[in-house]
Amino acid sequence: MLGCEGAGLRVRYSLTLVSGLVECVGFAGVVFGWASLVFVLKSDGYFSHLCVNKTINGTVIEDCSAQDEQLSMIFTIASFMNNFFTFPNGFLFDRCGTTVARLLAVSVYTAGTLLIAFSNTALSLLLYPAVSFIAIGGILFLVTNMQVGNLFGTHRSTVITLYNGAFDSSSAVFLLIKVLYESGVSLRYSFLFVSCCSGIHLLRTFLLLPKTHIPYPLPANYNYGVKCGSESREITGNRNIQTYQVSETTPFKAQVPAQDPTSKTQERSFRSCVFSWFFLLHVLWLSVMQLRHYLFIGTLNPLLHHLTHGEPALVSKYTNTFAFTQLCGILCAPWNGLIMDRNKKKTREAGQTEREADLAAVVLSLFLTVLQCVMFSVCAAVPYLPLQNLTFVLQVLNRSFIYGGNAAFISMAFPPAHFGKLYGTVMSLSAVVSLLQYPCFTLINGPLQGNPFTVNVALSVLSSLAFVHPLSVYLHCRRQAAERTRTRTRTRT
Repeated sequence: MLGCEGAGLRVRYSLTLVSGLVECVGFAGVVFGWASLVFVLKSDGYFSHLCVNKTINGTVIEDCSAQDEQLSMIFTIASFMNNFFTFPNGFLFDRCGTTVARLLAVSVYTAGTLLIAFSNTALSLLLYPAVSFIAIGGILFLVTNMQVGNLFGTHRSTVITLYNGAFDSSSAVFLLIKVLYESGVSLRYSFLFVSCCSGIHLLRTFLLLPKTHIPYPLPANYNYGVKCGSESREITGNRNIQTYQVSETTPFKAQVPAQDPTSKTQERSFRSCVFSWFFLLHVLWLSVMQLRHYLFIGTLNPLLHHLTHGEPALVSKYTNTFAFTQLCGILCAPWNGLIMDRNKKKTREAGQTEREADLAAVVLSLFLTVLQCVMFSVCAAVPYLPLQNLTFVLQVLNRSFIYGGNAAFISMAFPPAHFGKLYGTVMSLSAVVSLLQYPCFTLINGPLQGNPFTVNVALSVLSSLAFVHPLSVYLHCRRQAAERTRTRTRTRT
């Protein structure tokens, strides 16, 4: 029994980690491979009835700007739903637990893939609910998987950022669908296969994840899912049974003594967290950078048409290059987690709490993320086609840092009991800002005549506002350090 419990738990933790990575890579963030799917949708004639012939300087050309506008609107709505529904999803996850949240995710995701599978040119409007359903289900897969980091103690931030990197890498799935389409596999068969994979999600839900949540810090011999041998509902010994029951009923609350007066973060209400400067500046930090990325992804196909002068082979080549770079998201994201975890291992100053040490460790991560975004935005603004290869690299690196850093910061700066709700609130508020991508796209297509240079420059300047957040956290840590110094001085005297 003990051998089963020790080795079995290690194996189960590893299986949960690896299977979660596979799930996130294969399904969670596929909607952000939109540029590859747009290529297929245009080839299949979705919204092609909106293309009209236009005469310019005596030459008749086909104007498909209305088609591009419809497809951009679909992505705008889907990316909005991806973020906005994170709040109700996070609330559901906190209240009802992992199993209920994941059953909803599987249902919504499968509905979306089936709608695309049975859509066609005449039913192009089905793309609106379909892509939104895939986005909503995908982000819920990520939310329920990030708790796996709680199983790995000091490597928690690395695991959280790794999952977010896997989420980014999954956008390459639409590239695979594009390649299969060019090889003769129809869009319908590809999405029917993705729909059938929902059985894997269900098996993982019941076998490799808890009914409620994985607690942090992790109790000794914490077990979950289908138990080993005869221990169908309990761990070994009365003490472990009690530990397991506490873990399942108080999922995200840290296991600290009730009389500990120093654990102030556990006493904070959800409302006080939302109306704190830390939270509001974090929303600004995420929103401006996310808007930059969403507009880039949503307008990549028209941008490439503009830079290649409509050459289909070049558009396809650069679309594939962009999608291939997205695979590197899972490799880039852990760097952010390693930066935070490495800084956390530094010797604490006298009187410094764990939360204060966490905040000090995250400053460098927040700063580097903004710096990357500004560099990516500047490169995207330069109308030189070969430079877009560097833009793609910076985009996937920065996107991995953004979402991994977002989740890690919330888990460090606020009480664990509110993680799902706070994560959802941040994503929902940033979703409202992301709606600005559609008027930006309309501006590019209209007055700017397809030239995005002016909008890109404006967004580069806007992205630099995100530097306010790491500066605020840094100054807060300095004030706390100065206060500790004054306290020690008073104590000595």
